[in-house]
Amino acid sequence: MFNLIRKDIVLHKKTLMILLPILLVYLLLGTSSIWVGIVFCIAIIMGVFSSDEKSTIHILLNSLPYTRKQIVSSKYIGVFLFTFIVVFTIFIGNLMIHREIIPWEDLLFIFGIVMVLTALAFPFSYKFKSQYLLVASLVLFAIYMIIVNLFIKNLNDRIREFVQALLNLQSHQLYLSIGFSVIALYVCSWLLSIRIYKNKVF
Repeated sequence: MFNLIRKDIVLHKKTLMILLPILLVYLLLGTSSIWVGIVFCIAIIMGVFSSDEKSTIHILLNSLPYTRKQIVSSKYIGVFLFTFIVVFTIFIGNLMIHREIIPWEDLLFIFGIVMVLTALAFPFSYKFKSQYLLVASLVLFAIYMIIVNLFIKNLNDRIREFVQALLNLQSHQLYLSIGFSVIALYVCSWLLSIRIYKNKVF
């Protein structure tokens, strides 16, 4: 399974080398580290996922000495690896550019949101295709823009205030409960994706 993860890194090495400097540019412009981290993580992770969606690639993968469980698991483990690369880049970038250390709560928040989003996206993408997920995302974005422009014009501010209030909480018990909930969702998604992929015919 390690070779499957290594394969994703090698194949997308050029993409990482392009995106990570762009990430630093956003940090230089003063863009929110959390927002940039989440967007870049999801873009990289879904890019890696979509590159393996061709039937010929799946036939090749299934002809190798890997079980379908290992193929799916490599993607879920890869989420942590690619998220760590982005978060580490943000941490070093902020340290070099702004001379400040990002609070650990912000870094964990990025990990948590990325885990939740991929936990929702992966089973859908295994069942259908990630291109349909893109269409669904565009529809949801359009609905969001309609709500912001016509109904709740300060929705962005409310979301920012809620996130900031959540990050400012000092309750370790709350952090633990949220963390366990995210992990439980991720594990359930992992098991569901394995089941979906095992039943697929290529």
